[in-house]
Amino acid sequence: MNQPNNPLHGIKLETIVTYLVDKYGWQELGERINIRCFKENPSVKSSLKFLRKTQWARDKVEYLYLKSNKLPLPIRKDTPSSDSNENRPQQTSETQSNANVNAHIWGK
Repeated sequence: MNQPNNPLHGIKLETIVTYLVDKYGWQELGERINIRCFKENPSVKSSLKFLRKTQWARDKVEYLYLKSNKLPLPIRKDTPSSDSNENRPQQTSETQSNANVNAHIWGK
């Protein structure tokens, strides 16, 4: 399977963790990515076990690896795109008047 747009294709998670530990050390790695397996009794084996089960943590580790190697960064999935405004329902006069109910509280 060929993945030309994936800069992590073919790189093992163990290679990524080992590289980051060699570059930053466990203490700085724990400061950069707030994960307990990097802070308390860290080891490559325990980190790999945790990262394989926890996608959000793995995403952070992969992002730091890409950034530290100046490789192309992935597009963040959690940020809304500009197209998302097109799919929103239009506000009716009723919802606009409801929004003004507490305008003095919210400063609108």
